[in-house]
Amino acid sequence: MADPARHETPPQEPRQPDPHDRDLLLQRLLPSVDAGVYVLNRWARLVYINPRGEELLRRTAADLLGTDAHEALHRACDGTIAQRSACHLLQAFLAGGTAHADVEWFARGDGSLLPVSCVSTAYTIDDEHTGAIVVFSPRNPEEPDRSHNTELLALTDRLALVAETTVALTSTLDMDEALRRLVRLVLPRLADWAIVDLLDDNEEVRRVTVVHYENGAIANVEELEGPMPPVAEHSRQPLSQVLLGAPTTLVARETYDILPDSGIAAVQRDLFASTGMHSAVIAPLRGRLRQVLGALTVGRAADPRKFDPSELALVDDIGRRAGLAVDNARLYERERRSVETMQRHLLPPMPEIDGLQMTARYIAAPHASEVGGDWYDLFVLSDGATALVIGDVIGHDLTAAAQMSQLRNMLRAYAWEYGGLAPSLVVDRLDRAIPHISTATMATLVFARVEGPEGGPWRLRWTSAGHPPPLLVTDDGKVSYLEDGQGLLLGTGLATLRPDATTLLPPMSTLVLYTDGMIESPRDSIDRGMADLARHAASLARRPLGIFCDRLISRARPADNEDDVALVALRLPAEQATRESSPRSPA
Repeated sequence: MADPARHETPPQEPRQPDPHDRDLLLQRLLPSVDAGVYVLNRWARLVYINPRGEELLRRTAADLLGTDAHEALHRACDGTIAQRSACHLLQAFLAGGTAHADVEWFARGDGSLLPVSCVSTAYTIDDEHTGAIVVFSPRNPEEPDRSHNTELLALTDRLALVAETTVALTSTLDMDEALRRLVRLVLPRLADWAIVDLLDDNEEVRRVTVVHYENGAIANVEELEGPMPPVAEHSRQPLSQVLLGAPTTLVARETYDILPDSGIAAVQRDLFASTGMHSAVIAPLRGRLRQVLGALTVGRAADPRKFDPSELALVDDIGRRAGLAVDNARLYERERRSVETMQRHLLPPMPEIDGLQMTARYIAAPHASEVGGDWYDLFVLSDGATALVIGDVIGHDLTAAAQMSQLRNMLRAYAWEYGGLAPSLVVDRLDRAIPHISTATMATLVFARVEGPEGGPWRLRWTSAGHPPPLLVTDDGKVSYLEDGQGLLLGTGLATLRPDATTLLPPMSTLVLYTDGMIESPRDSIDRGMADLARHAASLARRPLGIFCDRLISRARPADNEDDVALVALRLPAEQATRESSPRSPA
């Protein structure tokens, strides 16, 4: 029977790192070491001390957390605060390196001094900052044992690896990026090979990462990556067992001397043969509810050492943290797809109108929480004119998406009811109704009418409620922003006379309505964004309309803008009537 822990579970909130995890880790990594441990943040302040450290210092965590470690603990042998310039631990912290000392003196809560042997090792917090992990053990100042420093140094390096792994995995929701960070942390500090296998929602296995450390560099071995045979429930081989729910397992080369009992075991035997690994650890990647999501294998080939039980516990803990990162990334991706699908369903299909080409694009924000208020609309009015709308509700969340739907439907109703009215009058009615029948607060939009008899000539009448101006691109690449018709954004509560604007639309010209995600950048001005949009639109003037929109978004949209984008484009026919005709809709 399949392991029920692997079945799909209802979405939950992504799990946040629990400080208690560090206590559990110490209990697993320090079974035979009588040592205290404290952790410093980037400002050299204590953010964690383990129970053994509290016992040795005769001080509680509540007394120490948040204090400057040097001021609180580091002493000269006469009991005075150690000079900062002469403190080995402080100098190691400032340099972001490692230091060990045979004898240092720490202040105890009862006023006495504790002679200790200690090691301080830096750990990476982010690209610019480091903290430190200090491991200390009571020493006889008359008989320093230098061999003890080697043990403490190895321990601090393992703790630093766990701390850096936690930071690296919890600072991204991109699964591929999380796995890249993971393998660059464990290689070469722990092994020279790292492999990640993942189970998908259909319980199919894929080897997503195989990396090797050699000659000072980490390289992907893509030929060893790809789909894997299914997990065989009868298999007694280590990888199958781990994927079925077994605990972290130590593997030797001799493990695969027997005939493989399944397809996945055969692939794993070939992996060991081709990589030369002689010792490895396979750890399960578990999600929030302990379901197995995959496996992490770390192995040694060039390194002659075999993994020992303490390293087994270390890899197990790293695998547990990696599993939570994978689970969070998958939850985030499901939520992002759900929200994006919901918003796409709120947006309308393109109407078919003789003589006019129309297309639209909606690009969701990179983050699920940022999907929200951008929308477009195209529909035929009761008097035969074509309505074009682009809008943006202030805000970037599900509330903004719901408010967007309210405004779109309200505008459609008013535009149909008052089909012959100028765009400004329709938008004014919408603005006055918002406080009474909508939860929306503020929004911008352009509401435009494309008017003209069949075959043209065509003209555009529009009004803008605080929205970026439409862009008109002629067939020969001339561009102009239609900056007339600007009025206040919706929802201000101020009585105002909204303006209308009118322009002729040349044959084969393209009209582009867009939201501010196309032009805004945290690093550049809006003027720069508008100039880039116009320049790229001009270069694409004669491309088919669908290609025009796709390439305009890919080329002009600022790379550092994390807002969603809505864009609608309309292209006029190649030929219009030669005689002037009165538009079908009122002037």
